[in-house]
Amino acid sequence: MTIKNVKNIPVIAGVRRTTAITGMNPEKSTLTEQGAEIIPPNPEVPERPVRRRFTAEYKLDILRQADLCTEPGSLGALLRREGLYSSNLTVWRRQRDEGTLAALKPKQRGRKATVPDPVVLENERLRKENVRLAKRLKQAELIIDVQKKVSQILGITLETPPEIESD
Repeated sequence: MTIKNVKNIPVIAGVRRTTAITGMNPEKSTLTEQGAEIIPPNPEVPERPVRRRFTAEYKLDILRQADLCTEPGSLGALLRREGLYSSNLTVWRRQRDEGTLAALKPKQRGRKATVPDPVVLENERLRKENVRLAKRLKQAELIIDVQKKVSQILGITLETPPEIESD
């Protein structure tokens, strides 16, 4: 977005310095004559902040650079330049000393998955199968009852097989 309603703003102080830094012509002493466009910063704030994620290679590289910092203030300069905290270095050093490169990779967030017990899985499967078979049995008994009633209406006699208890 550009601001087009800028009045002629005179450039009073630092004309030589401004010319050297920006390359503006000192004869044209106003911003509108220079053709400069003023672009304000974006006032939009993201809805949710984005969490930074660091790769294992980046972490190892920063640790190498931090180990090379011997002069006073050089470690602070490195942290400011990279936008890091000293706690990051502490955690990364501990992970490096444990000797696991996998520990330097980003971890899965949230609860850890529980390993299901095979007996519980088998019981759940058998319960579902039992419910399914009970529905089929109920449906089959209903069909048999309807067939009996139809045969009684038509006067057809059916022989009923003897029921066998297998329990």
